[in-house]
Amino acid sequence: MPSVKPHLFRSSILRERISISPVLLTVLAIAFVFSVDNSTFWYIASDVFSGHLLSLVGYMGAVFCLTLGAFSLFAFPWTVKPFLISMLILAAMTSYYVDTLGIIVDRDMIQNVMVTTVAESKHLITLGYVTHVVVFGVFPSLFVMWVRIPPQRRVKAALTPILTCVLSLSLATGLLMADLKSYSSILRERKDFMSSYQPGAPLVGAIRYAKMMSRSANLVLTSTGLDARAGSAYDAPQKPMLTIVVAGETARAQNFSLNGYDVDTNPELSKLPIINFSNTHSCGTATAVSLPCMFSKFSRDSYTFEKGTSTENVLDVLGHAGLHVEWWDNNTGDKTIAARFDTRTLTNLKNPEFCATGECIDGIFLEPLKEYIASVNKDTVLVLHQIGSHGPTYYQRYPAEFERFKPACRTAEFKKCTPMEITNAYDNTIAYTDQMIARTINMLAANEGLATSLIYVSDHGESLGERGLYLHGAPYFMAPETQTHVPMILWMSDAFQSRFSIDESCVAKQKDKALSHDNLFHSLLGLLDIHTAERNPNLDIFTPCKTNIQVAKI
Repeated sequence: MPSVKPHLFRSSILRERISISPVLLTVLAIAFVFSVDNSTFWYIASDVFSGHLLSLVGYMGAVFCLTLGAFSLFAFPWTVKPFLISMLILAAMTSYYVDTLGIIVDRDMIQNVMVTTVAESKHLITLGYVTHVVVFGVFPSLFVMWVRIPPQRRVKAALTPILTCVLSLSLATGLLMADLKSYSSILRERKDFMSSYQPGAPLVGAIRYAKMMSRSANLVLTSTGLDARAGSAYDAPQKPMLTIVVAGETARAQNFSLNGYDVDTNPELSKLPIINFSNTHSCGTATAVSLPCMFSKFSRDSYTFEKGTSTENVLDVLGHAGLHVEWWDNNTGDKTIAARFDTRTLTNLKNPEFCATGECIDGIFLEPLKEYIASVNKDTVLVLHQIGSHGPTYYQRYPAEFERFKPACRTAEFKKCTPMEITNAYDNTIAYTDQMIARTINMLAANEGLATSLIYVSDHGESLGERGLYLHGAPYFMAPETQTHVPMILWMSDAFQSRFSIDESCVAKQKDKALSHDNLFHSLLGLLDIHTAERNPNLDIFTPCKTNIQVAKI
């Protein structure tokens, strides 16, 4: 048998490469993504169009043609391969999280990704994710690289993509017009439908994010509460005041035994004279939105990234009134909330007890906090930003010896854990937060030289597999209560209640009242007797509970 020389064999393979025109290659790539990277999209479609096969075919045909119309604008011989490879990789990356965790990759999710840290994001890069991207992104991209784009005349190469775009959009319009009333109704009622389409949804989200950042690039900071002044609680010589605001992370109210959860996740706080506000809801479902929103003067309905970035927040108002303000962080930063104040970052410290994994658990606050409380000699507001219950590696948010609820999920790949194991790991984080908050309160209570108080409120909640959703960041219109119902707790020392003339029993009567992050800005000002036209007494939960001093009304 005659031997074949290696270089002749390789030349033969190269000569036998399949020749595919740019437009046809685009059609094939879209068909691949459409059928392989859109399991959630097809699942929702089967529910939406149940019993209406022709409507399903017509709508899916329209979506395919719309995608082809958009992608064909890149179907020139010199651009088609780089563009399709980027789309294949993108669709593979996003479809994994959409199909396995129920995440929607919209503008807010992209914003959350852009401001996250390497330490936080690395937990999402699992073996399952890498395998998925290689199989459904890298391998088809290699095929795109391998195929041959046949030579075309310049006029044909330039006009064919444009004609394809026009024809595709025309066909899509015709298909949608055939049953426009039904399709319009579906898009209004089932916003989760197109939000699950890959790579359409993340591309639209990226465009919206870029526009948002462009609009906010040159914004000028607007002052808030320049008229702020300290009320009568500050007139006579008093014990210095220290209020600690704990910004919790990913804690959902449903898993607080203080709220009736049948697992004892709050054994320490239940022993303390706290007020637990059981009906509080968040401004957003992800830190990048919720954290700046909760400290801003804007309501959830009126808050935007541009407003939050360009407007001073409640910490600034407290500063204008003469209070000392600090921010300590064990998360992904203050999101510019504390840009005008002293900040302290406690993440990634070389502490073998609390930072053994490269990230620090919230016990890292305790020792410096003990020293800080002893040193306070002026009226101070200190914000502690926790890592709290941030997933998916819940088991890394508490010490190993603190694993009370077993068996607990000890991996970032939830498909390897049972629902009970995932919940147990999450409940351990809540129990650890319970201990951290209780220990902080006990340190405050032990210092008789200060008038002290503590407010704890989480930035958003978490999904643990309910309705196929995990983690957080769902668009607010479709977010379940587990992602928006958050815990909020208040503790006040006797000295604090006396100095600020607060009737604790009156405040406690509001424990089941419907509250939200909208109340924090105004209630913090009311709690600390800060007079300003920016405070809305209707949103200040302390308005009816002042016994001697009167907080100015607008």
